[in-house]
Amino acid sequence: MFRVTQEIDFCYGHRLLNYDGKCKHLHGHNGKAVIVLQGETLDDRGMLIDFTDIKKRVRCWIEENLDHRMILCERDPILPFLQEQGEPLFVIPDNPTAENIAKLIYEQAREHGLPVREVSLWETVRSCATYSQG
Repeated sequence: MFRVTQEIDFCYGHRLLNYDGKCKHLHGHNGKAVIVLQGETLDDRGMLIDFTDIKKRVRCWIEENLDHRMILCERDPILPFLQEQGEPLFVIPDNPTAENIAKLIYEQAREHGLPVREVSLWETVRSCATYSQG
């Protein structure tokens, strides 16, 4: 079994609904997504996948959709105000926890045809959440 990993740094903001702690307020993170791809065979170049392909398919998606944006739940009552102000947003159906953001990136990698094994989102240098299927 072969595995390749790529780290993608990005900045984002969020807040958590139904949460009784500091994260209930709008705040930001310097996050890092760690994408692990896995497969049993290599291509004719001897690669599971070219790191450039990960960049084109996932890093660019993160930069265009999540980097320097507020990631908020579609039920967040502040959404209309931020939309009126023209703030850069990415709206998801669930609370924008590290777990749900890791799952979001995993699903994007899968949709872009990558053999993704797992995605970890480092919200801080000491805290991460990982999503994988199986």
